[in-house]
Amino acid sequence: MIDPGARPSPNIWHHTSTYELENRAVDPDRAIEAAMRAVSPWDRRAVLDVGCGTGFHLPRFASTASSVVGVEPHGDLVALARRRTRRLPNVSVVQGTAQSLPVPDASVDVAHARWAYFFGPGCEPGLAELDRVVRRGGTAFVIDNDPTRTTFGAWFRRGYPEVDPGAVERFWSTHGWTRTPVDMRWAFSSRADLESVVRIEFSREVADEVLASHEGTEVDYAVNLWWRRY
Repeated sequence: MIDPGARPSPNIWHHTSTYELENRAVDPDRAIEAAMRAVSPWDRRAVLDVGCGTGFHLPRFASTASSVVGVEPHGDLVALARRRTRRLPNVSVVQGTAQSLPVPDASVDVAHARWAYFFGPGCEPGLAELDRVVRRGGTAFVIDNDPTRTTFGAWFRRGYPEVDPGAVERFWSTHGWTRTPVDMRWAFSSRADLESVVRIEFSREVADEVLASHEGTEVDYAVNLWWRRY
């Protein structure tokens, strides 16, 4: 069961096990986490993970946060996230959408959305919900691809030419968010794993092209960490 109004996520919704490989390969040096912590640590604070998927990031937050809530619109992924965190007493996973978060007003210190719903123009309802649930002094983070640089950025431009990085940056800036550029990498345990992930992220044609032009099991990758204090 999928909540009405959910924005489709074809990679994790249809290729859950392969997306798990991608999660494991993303940012082994934890550059994104370091950038987030430099802005707003979540130790002993209430964390909300919007679009938590199978709950991959929930245990990491839970290791130091006072409480963690994962929100996910896809019922099957909710079940997987609950199974993953069943032994963590400070974690709960609820089904819901970013534009109608099932959490109380002013109950969140740190909100996190990584490649989930928040991609710029069109996500205004989700931003309005963050205004409601993040308490004064809290911080929201949105992690998105930076298609203007790195190998993966070039792949992204080829695969999604309709995305205008300038328009996305203007959107976030005019809504009061700050950009922190982060350099990270994909690091896979095998070439087969890298190829399988590339094939769930791009069309067959684009995947064939980029894989033919790239050797090895690692890919340099840039993201934008967008953040706002409330």
